[in-house]
Amino acid sequence: MSITSTWMITKMECLPRSGGQADVVCACDWTLVAYNKNYSGMVYGSVGFTYAAGDLFIPYESLTENQVIDWVKEALGSEQVTAYEASVAAQIEAQMNPPVVSKPLPWAV
Repeated sequence: MSITSTWMITKMECLPRSGGQADVVCACDWTLVAYNKNYSGMVYGSVGFTYAAGDLFIPYESLTENQVIDWVKEALGSEQVTAYEASVAAQIEAQMNPPVVSKPLPWAV
């Protein structure tokens, strides 16, 4: 089963000022979508961030989606990232090979 997964950032919230910096990202919403031909799976969530003066800071306007996705994955931890990726794969597998199916009533056929 060949699955294509994509992590996306759908929203970021900022503190106007924190630790001497402006527009400090404090939370973001993310979505993980996976596809296999006509099947798809999805999981989404939110993660918070804490900035302390002196930490590495990237100005808001210089952030890339890949950078923020890396922050999300780091905040979630590799075990949770793996679990989410397994979850979307399981959703696709369940669509391809349903564990439960509806059958017509034998007396109604």
